[in-house]
Parts: sequence; C-alpha cells; structure tokens
Amino acid sequence: MEESRRDDSLSNVAEYSVSEISLALKRTVEDTFGHVRVRGEISGFRGRHSSGHCYFTLKDDRARLEAVIWKTTFAKLRFPPQEGLEVIATGRLTTYPGSSKYQIVIESLEPAGAGALMALLEERKRRLAAEGLFAEERKKPLPFLPRVIGVITSPTGAVIRDIIHRITDRFPVRVVVWPVRVQGETTGAEVATAISGFNALSPDGAIARPDLLIVARGGGSLEDLWGFNDEAVVRATATSAIPLISAVGHETDWTLIDLAADRRAPTPTGAAEMAVPVKAELEANLARLSARLRGAISRDLDRRRQESRSLARALPSPDQLFALPRRRFDEAAGRLARALETATQRKRLHFNGMRLSIATLDRRLAQAQRDITQCGERLPIVYLSLVRHRRARFDRDAARISPRANLQRISILAERLKAAIGRKDRAVHLRLERARVAFDQTARLAESLSYKSVLDRGFALVRDAEDRPVKRAGDVKPGEALSLQFADDSMGAIATGKSSGVGRKGSSSPKEPGKQGSLF
Repeated sequence: MEESRRDDSLSNVAEYSVSEISLALKRTVEDTFGHVRVRGEISGFRGRHSSGHCYFTLKDDRARLEAVIWKTTFAKLRFPPQEGLEVIATGRLTTYPGSSKYQIVIESLEPAGAGALMALLEERKRRLAAEGLFAEERKKPLPFLPRVIGVITSPTGAVIRDIIHRITDRFPVRVVVWPVRVQGETTGAEVATAISGFNALSPDGAIARPDLLIVARGGGSLEDLWGFNDEAVVRATATSAIPLISAVGHETDWTLIDLAADRRAPTPTGAAEMAVPVKAELEANLARLSARLRGAISRDLDRRRQESRSLARALPSPDQLFALPRRRFDEAAGRLARALETATQRKRLHFNGMRLSIATLDRRLAQAQRDITQCGERLPIVYLSLVRHRRARFDRDAARISPRANLQRISILAERLKAAIGRKDRAVHLRLERARVAFDQTARLAESLSYKSVLDRGFALVRDAEDRPVKRAGDVKPGEALSLQFADDSMGAIATGKSSGVGRKGSSSPKEPGKQGSLF
C-alpha cells in the first residue's frame, strides 16, 4: 500500500527537459538582474578572442563571476580591460545553458575609484616611457615668433578666451582654433585627430599650417582630465612635427600629454605667454639696440678718424719721399747721354776696322774646300757601318722566323686549341644535361596537367563528330554521333533522350523524377 502511494505521488510531479530548465533559469536571472553594477578584479584576461569578443572573470576574495564583452561594445569602452585591474562593470546577468553557468554581459567598464585610475595611469606611463615617447631628445624648441598658432580646446569655454586675450595683449598673431570636447569618452580621439589634422595642413593651403600648437583645458579631477591620458593623444603629441605646448589643468595637475609635449605650461594663460613675446618689450629692446648701434658706429668712426690723422702726421711729406728717386733719375739721365756717345764711337771704330779683300775670300773658300774633302773621306766609312748594322738586324729577324721557332709557336697554339676543345665539350655536355633536366621537369608538369590523368580516375572525354570536346549536355542533339575517350581506349556512341537541363544557363525547369537523358 505504501509503495503504491509513493508511486502515485511521484507521478504527479511535473517533468522538465534540460533545455526547459535552462531556459526557465535564463529568463528568471535576466528578469531579476536585468541591469546591475558589479565591482571586482579582472582575472584571466588574455586579450581579445579571434572573434573580437572578450572573455574573462570578475572576482573578489570569496567568489568569481564569468564576464563577456561583445565586439561591438569593446570598441566603445573608455577603459579597456587589464589583468588585475579593479573595475566597476555595468551590464546584465544571463546564463549560458551550454555549460550551466551564469555570466555578466558588460556594457560599460570603469576603474573602481581614483586608486585604480592612478594604478592604470602609472602602468601606462611606464609603458610609454619605455618606448621613448617622453625622452628629452625628442622635444623640439618653440619658435621665437610664430605667425600662426593652433589651439586645440573647447570653443565655448573660458580657456580659449583667456588664450586669445593674452596673445592679443602680448603680440597679436593669427590664432586657429580646432574645437574638441575636453571632457568625456571622445576627448582622447578628438584631441589626437586635431593634432594629426594640424600637422596634415599644407603651408600654402586655405587654412595656414600653424607654427605652434597649444592643447589647453581648465582644471578638474583625475576623471575629468582622463581623456588627456589617452594613449592615442600621447602618440600623436610625440610624433607631431609642429612644436606643442601642453596647458591641461592647473599647476598641480599632470597628465601624460604634459610628459610628451615639447613644453608644459602651468595654465592656459601661461601657455599663451610662452607662445609669443611681449611686442612692447620687443619694440623697446629694438629701440635700445638701435640707439646702441648708432652710438657704436659713431664712436667707431671717431676712433678711425683719429687713427687716420695720427698715421698721417707720422708719414713724411711728398717732397721728402720723392727727393732720392728724383736725384737718381737726374744722374741716370746724365749718364745716358754720355753712354750713347761712347757706344756710337766704339761701333764706328769697329765698322771702320772691317775690310773685305780677295785674300780674305780665298782663305774662306780654301777652308770650305777642306771641310768638304773631310766629309767625302768619312762618307764610305759611315755607309759601311750603316750596312753592317742593317745586316745584323736582318740576321736577328731571320733567326726569329726560323722553322724551329715556327714549330714551337704551332705547338703552343695546338695545346691551346686542344684545351679550348676540351672546355667546349664539357660546356656542351653541361648545357645538354641542364636542357635534359628542364625537359624532364616540363614533361612531368605537362603530364600532371594533362586530361589523361583525369581519365584514369573514371572520367571520360566526349567529342562530337568534328572531334571537338563537348562541354554541356545542351550542346548535344538526339541522334548525334559522339566519341567517348576512356583511359585505355575510345568508342563511339549515339545520343538518345533529352537533356535534363541541369547546369544549363537560363534553364529553370526542374528535372522530372525517373526521366534522365542517355548517351546510348
């Protein structure tokens, strides 16, 4: 009796499938915890999955909670997840029936308090410093007097009015403002885009390329200034070709852009003072330097004038300078007249002493005859000597072209020819071997690409009466003679029946069951 009652009670309990239980739990959890904020430490984060989603765990000292961030949500996060970072995750709880687990689908993520932000900031600072983005040697000097200044800030705040007012008071120059949000999730991306945009401007474009950039914002908390700690902002600042002044926050505030900028200003007004000098001071300094230059030139002219007068007094008079050369000239002029008379008398005496006579001519003819006779006596001796010299050179040339010498030269040439023939044979053999290898490779490639290898796998090649390959059934007419080539032989066939239309372009009629075209 008791066993029958127990069986009746068990049969009254409703039965559920595993899927029904899982779906019921999923609905219960999602309805109860549709929107929650969970605080915990990120654990097991290994970066984004190949699908773009992120899977990790939120934990505290007593429990763990599975977490997931979908790909579309990850791109909108202000703070990407990092291993060991304590965060506050906002999302909804759900279950995963495949493993009987519950998890939180995260929609937004933020560090848990200022301590976590500082830890994240210090870690990012160390990583970027290791890349050399904060190195002093990367920083560029500021231009002394920029013609155009680009300001990246909010167009509606007091910061831009202070900067423009200060620049106008000191030295009016052209100011170009790139409006950005200085607080919020999009601050980092907008500031980085503005820096890159100013650097991309052309010097001759409609908007002049600035000579100096100022990134400015008023003071605020660490969360308010967090956009200027964005990694994209730091990299854009470090790679900017235009010198950049960072004026974010007050004197006690600091962000990563301050470390990467070429100069840090304590306030936006201080950045304007660094950007341009005071025009009145420059004019006063220029006037003072001009007065000093005029005084220096006047004093230098007076000094040189006095030195010239002193040198003039030390020089002798022109009469004293030319007295000695004038005396020497007068003495030379007196000696010249006497020298001309003496030379003329000496030449006249010499001319008078010269007398042409028959005896003198006879002596000269006799001397010339003796010279001719001596030359005639030496001529046979010289001729014989020349003949002996030519005969000796002829004998040397004859010995050089003797048959023995020719045989030696022919032997050397034969050896060279034999060596050349050997090299020719080796070259021809090597050339043939290379051609044989290339031919074998080409033959193997042609064999692998040939349709005959396909026939060995059970296929057949169909040709029409004109021996052309048939590619589609629609090209075959009933009663047409065909040729089928198999792997081993060919045979003829006659096409019968109708084509099924499968694979024919433009055919939409379905194949009737039991009716199929035939080739035999």
